[in-house]
This record gives sequence, structure tokens and C-alpha cells, in this order.
Amino acid sequence: METEEKPQESLQYRESGILAAAVFAHLAAARAQGIDCERLLIDSSVDLGQTQAPNARIGREQLALLLRRLWDELGDESSGYLSRPWLPGTFAMMGHATITCPSLRRALLRSARFVAMVSDELHIKLVEDGEEARLIFHHENRKQLPNQNFVESLAVIWLRFFSWLIDRTILLERVHLAFPPPDYDEEYADMFPCRHYFDQQETCLVFNTRYLNMPLVRDAQQLSEFLARAPECLLTQYKSDNSFTGRIRRMLQSDNSIENLSLDDVAERLFTSPQTLRRRLKDEGNSWQDIKDSVRRDMAMYQLKGQETAVAEIAERLGFSEPSAFNRAFKKWTGLAPGAYREKFRG
Repeated sequence: METEEKPQESLQYRESGILAAAVFAHLAAARAQGIDCERLLIDSSVDLGQTQAPNARIGREQLALLLRRLWDELGDESSGYLSRPWLPGTFAMMGHATITCPSLRRALLRSARFVAMVSDELHIKLVEDGEEARLIFHHENRKQLPNQNFVESLAVIWLRFFSWLIDRTILLERVHLAFPPPDYDEEYADMFPCRHYFDQQETCLVFNTRYLNMPLVRDAQQLSEFLARAPECLLTQYKSDNSFTGRIRRMLQSDNSIENLSLDDVAERLFTSPQTLRRRLKDEGNSWQDIKDSVRRDMAMYQLKGQETAVAEIAERLGFSEPSAFNRAFKKWTGLAPGAYREKFRG
């Protein structure tokens, strides 16, 4: 008899809100332009005294109100980070420009072209490499501002908006950030429920290319309703990543012995049967082997790029019976043999 799985903790932003440190970081550009940010916070019903406490948080509704007031005062949806302001309505126009695209791939490419038309210092690029897609965000930062929160906020917005367009959470393999860990790095589990790599050459979201072929399922009326709820609807994940796929990925990523985990083991940890788990994964468009290979690929790439571990040892750690099997799998994933991949990133 099948057992019901126990409810899992949601990965949405915590009910108490967003870390005040992250909010304050986002106000750096406004302060540089002489905006009275304390007044904006007070006008948005934020208790300044309470925000000084360690791990203080600001409610999502308060933050949404703060952002709307800030954008109105600056006349800039980029919160002051771009030399050429994003006039109010810019994001909405980007949404209308992409809503008619037939697939996520086309929508992301069109969003990148749109951004290039409204800004010459912000660049978004989609790169496909084997089974892996990278959505890259680059800000030239001509104003020389502390811009980490701005760049990562753009990545969060793109992830959530385009997940909404395909009506499916885009499950990330990992996120690379061209910055050191910030004071609010504990918030990253909510912003990006995946592995985080700081101090990288570029900031990018990494996910499986299968998402790129998925059709957009929203229409213009739904988009108008969505935009009417912005930015509140973008301050939480499109859907809490409580899918079986997401839960299994987190389990595998945190387990040091991925090679010893079987589908039966995972089903037992999720308080369900293997048969039910296979069916639920199929409903989500995945399989146990797909998920396991995805995590293996992530781990292999990380170890080949940043560590001196021998290829044979990496293969053993990831549960391959022999190095040749790992070589074949890795070449299928990336188009390169492990040794060539290592040389490419060290050359």
C-alpha cells in the first residue's frame, strides 16, 4: 500500500520576509543619487529600529511598496544602477515582447535582444553547451556602484518570470556569481535553490537545455494580470520548489555518497514507494536517472575545473563502474572528454 509523503518545508522566502541586509544592499544606487532612503523605508511602513537587529527581515509587502516608491522617485526600474534609466513600464514591455514566442528558448533570446535595445551596459546571453544551458548576466557598472544585489536580483526576476511563462519551475543545476559571498548569503537558498559558486568569472544561471524547448503557455490577458501584481509576484518563487525533482536534487547534492543512493533509498527518505516516485517524476517530466546524471554532471564539472582530482577518482566518486563509462557520459553531457574539458578551463 502506498504511503503519503510528508509535507516538506517550502523554499519560498520565509514568512517573515527578506533579510534587511539584502534590501539595504539594493538601495546603494539610490543613496549614491542622494535619495533619502530612510524616508522611503519609513513611508513603506518599515520600522527602522527593528531593521538594525541581527538577521532582521523586511516583509514582502513592505519591500514591494518600497520598490514602487523608489522606481517612481527615480523614474527608473533599475533602481538607479543603469546610466540610462529603465523608464517605468520597461519590464512590462519586455514581457509583452516575449509573450508571443513559441518556446522558452525564443523568449529568452528575445528578452536578451530587448535588453540590448534599452541598455548598452547590461547584457544577457543564452549559451547552450551539450545538455547544459547558461543564462549569463553582465553589468558594466559604469557608475562604479556595489552592484552585486542588482545583478543577482535580475537573475532572480528572469528565473521567476520565465518559469511563470512556461508554467513550470526551471530547476537550476547551479548558479555562478562573479562576486564574493555577501553578508546575506543565507538568503541564497531561497533565491536560487541549487548549488552556489561565488568568485566566478561570470554570473549565470545553469539549467538543463530540455527546458528551452518547452512552450510558453500564458496569454496577453494573463500577462496583464501578472504585471498588475508586480513586483510582489516576483519576490517569491513562481512555485515553491517542493517538486519531487527538486527534493531529490537537493538530497543528492547534499549527500557525500551519491553513488550509494538507489531509487529505493530515495523513495524511503521521501516516505513513498518506488512505484509512486517513478510515476510522480514522470508527471514532472523527469526520471531518476535524469536527475542523478544532472547532479553527477554538476559535480564532475566542478571537480574538473577547480580541483586536481584524477579523472579516475572522480568517476569512482560519482558511482561509475569504470573511467571509460564516465568518459562516455561526460562527452555526451558536454561534447568534450573530461581531460579536454579540464584543459579548456585551464588554458
